[in-house]
Amino acid sequence: MEQLLTRHAEPVAREILSYMPALIIEGARQVGKSTLASQLAADGRGMVVTLDDQPTREAAEEDPPGFLAQAGGRLLVIDEVQRFPELTLAVKTAIDRDRQPGRFIMTGSSSLWRVRGLADSLAGRTGRLNLYGFSQGELAGRTDDFMAAVSHGLPDPMPSFTSRWVRDDYVQAVTAGAYPAVRTMTDRQQRRWFGDYVEGLVRRDMPELRRMVDPDRAESVLRLLAANQAGELIKARLAQESGIPATSIDGYLDLIVDLWLATTLPSWTPNLTQREIGRRKSFVVDSGLAAFLSRLTAAQLGTADYGVAFGSLLEGFVAAELLRQQTWSATDFDLYHYRARTGAEVDLVAELSGGGVVAVEVKAATSFQASQFRHLRTIRDELGDRFLAGLVLNTGRSGYRFADRLYGLPVSALWEL
Repeated sequence: MEQLLTRHAEPVAREILSYMPALIIEGARQVGKSTLASQLAADGRGMVVTLDDQPTREAAEEDPPGFLAQAGGRLLVIDEVQRFPELTLAVKTAIDRDRQPGRFIMTGSSSLWRVRGLADSLAGRTGRLNLYGFSQGELAGRTDDFMAAVSHGLPDPMPSFTSRWVRDDYVQAVTAGAYPAVRTMTDRQQRRWFGDYVEGLVRRDMPELRRMVDPDRAESVLRLLAANQAGELIKARLAQESGIPATSIDGYLDLIVDLWLATTLPSWTPNLTQREIGRRKSFVVDSGLAAFLSRLTAAQLGTADYGVAFGSLLEGFVAAELLRQQTWSATDFDLYHYRARTGAEVDLVAELSGGGVVAVEVKAATSFQASQFRHLRTIRDELGDRFLAGLVLNTGRSGYRFADRLYGLPVSALWEL
């Protein structure tokens, strides 16, 4: 039997349960929510039920208070709670009667903020944990917290940092993605799994969440997002290319985001009041799924002809690694992208809780050039002491110091630094 990998989110989940009555674990299907919840309830500490099971769901619908009481004071794990969102009202009532920590864990494959039929948001009564597929640190059995490492200061000279990863390793990591189920599969098996996964989402999960959903249109939007991986989200163009009326495109985008398949990053500026005005950047969260939707294989991405496509997928891969680390990082940070009216662009900007800023450019190349640091230098000069570091991450093997607080690093520094 294959050994379960330790999830870095587990200590965070246990901490939340130590002071909150309930915990909601959200994430896409097949990222390991049920496994993590079951581990939290192991050793007789809890009881696990799933609303994917029809008889169980019918019992919950018939008698919600009795359903919640069946654990007899132990931790009750309710898996896939979005299948009967009205149960949250009974959970609220139960918590208001007894606010003892660690009473409930609920998992959901869609955002419970907007799911149809949600009776109560449970604000103030539950903690929330975003769970994604495996991070590279989890796969390697090591703690990965890049922003915490950077915020404590990078060493000079940076060339002392080296990595064993080469370009082909990144190609394989990008196309494999982060879903636990696919990590031991062959390329052919992975493609079949991704195909079945998408089919189940667009034919079953999406119509259950929104009745007026055309599965073919939903899949079309998802494929277009993957084809524009890490690009700016232009809704009018997306509507035109998918054949969906402009008035309906927001509904399809919201549905895809609610299912944790894709996400968007807001535009960053030093001016807080201007951040929501800029155009967002979008990407399919799992790089393996994005490659599958774009009909790209590892063999193709390993050639120079597909360098641009690999660059976009690699940027999405880096963004997703940072989103995963955000769940357990010792340093709170928000993730953005940067594009100024002057034309200056930076792929990713992390703003830390203390106001410090780390800017990241992602390149598929194996060497560094001065031009790659130009826009990082612009942000550094504008922010002054708030600017902690500007980093160019590439597929080379060695670190590089370019100038004051401007460095080059292998992408693997995200989990090796």
